[in-house]
Amino acid sequence: MYRPLPKSLTITQSGINGLGLFAKEDIAKGTNFGMSHIKLNGNLFRTPLGGFINHSDDPNTTKAELFMTNEDRGKFNYKKWNLVTLRDIKKGEELTVKYTFYNV
Repeated sequence: MYRPLPKSLTITQSGINGLGLFAKEDIAKGTNFGMSHIKLNGNLFRTPLGGFINHSDDPNTTKAELFMTNEDRGKFNYKKWNLVTLRDIKKGEELTVKYTFYNV
């Protein structure tokens, strides 16, 4: 079954800007939440993870870049970024990332 967010996260009002991603439980350092952004044919798309995470100069997550290709068939070539925690995150804490795709 498709879930727009991992079950450990929720979207709610942010003290940083508008809505943000928050931990519903304690989350360990190194947790991979899955895809936050994908770049297809030069176009960048955000998932709910990428669309609701706010910027910080001292973030608690990072975007891990992955390049996907099918060298045998040449049918697809794209980049995607997964959201990964840089440290332990406490229940109720907002997840943040240092913006690299947008100007702050």
